[in-house]
Amino acid sequence: MNLPPFARRLLRPLLDPYRRYRHAKLIHAIRVSIGLLATILLTTGINLPHGEWASVTMLVVIGGLQHHGNIGKKAVERAYGTLIGASVGLLLVAQQAYLGQPLLTYLLMSVVCGFFSYHAIGKGGYTALLSGITVFIVAGHGDNPLSDGLWRTVDILIGIALALAFSFALPLYAVYSWRYNLASALRDCATLYSRIISGQSVTDDEHLKLLNRLNAAMLQLRSLMPSVSKEVRISMTELDAIQRHLRLCISTLEILGNTRPDPRDEQAMARVQLALKTQHRQIRVQLIGMARALQSGATQRLERPGQAVPVTQAALEAPVHSALDGYRLLTAQLAANVDAMHARLAKSAKAWKI
Repeated sequence: MNLPPFARRLLRPLLDPYRRYRHAKLIHAIRVSIGLLATILLTTGINLPHGEWASVTMLVVIGGLQHHGNIGKKAVERAYGTLIGASVGLLLVAQQAYLGQPLLTYLLMSVVCGFFSYHAIGKGGYTALLSGITVFIVAGHGDNPLSDGLWRTVDILIGIALALAFSFALPLYAVYSWRYNLASALRDCATLYSRIISGQSVTDDEHLKLLNRLNAAMLQLRSLMPSVSKEVRISMTELDAIQRHLRLCISTLEILGNTRPDPRDEQAMARVQLALKTQHRQIRVQLIGMARALQSGATQRLERPGQAVPVTQAALEAPVHSALDGYRLLTAQLAANVDAMHARLAKSAKAWKI
């Protein structure tokens, strides 16, 4: 889309993925507020009975979910739960109106909700839980008029439709969070590696702070993977492989910090720096290059042929005779792991670059 320069400047905060990621909470709050206003105006404008349930549904579907992949999944589960719960609720209202036995209605409702609760633990639990809730929304304690149950079902479905519509307004993709968090983690890995090879302390607060931040990033990236897989059609297997490379990188850095030569032994440190100078530089270049490509979307950085020093299987399997040999072997393994991660990100770049 060719926009005038002033329009591009005006819309840049909304169109730039990184800015949308940085201000995701604000955008989400504004979107939910506008969505709720739309449901209120629609249901009151056409005078729908029990229109408040459309607003409740809007909050249930997107209120606590900002990522587009999650919203779509929750909306589908909410729709199934609504249809199942509404059908059961209407049947309970019908039998109450026909038989007029409140105690039987209470027993049936308890049994049905017990059944839903049994299935609420485990896969499909959200749908089962919503089914049980919708039974009471539609039927009350069995004494709601049938027309009220039908109107509430309609209101809930309207809320689902509007929630989906607003999820497409400035969508906050999980892949953005995945990309930028992974980029930040790779930068932290590069910083950690620089501290290790330059002889800085691996027990001070700054070093431990970096490690804690990397461990937290690992957990956050893991939680984003299912949504990312749905949004950009990258298999969970591929995302797991990238995650595994990051985990190996962090683990290797922790071990490297504890096996490097004593920084007080200047001669040993100098020999290591000279022997591994090329590997040191290449590892840092690749870590920063991957981080920049993930954040900027400039995937041509990943397509450039690597300058990595080849690591042979014989080198990896060579016997370890000293702590220095172990340090060299770990550095070779780290280089191979970073190179493999670089290749995987390049392979999947067309999918995650959105």
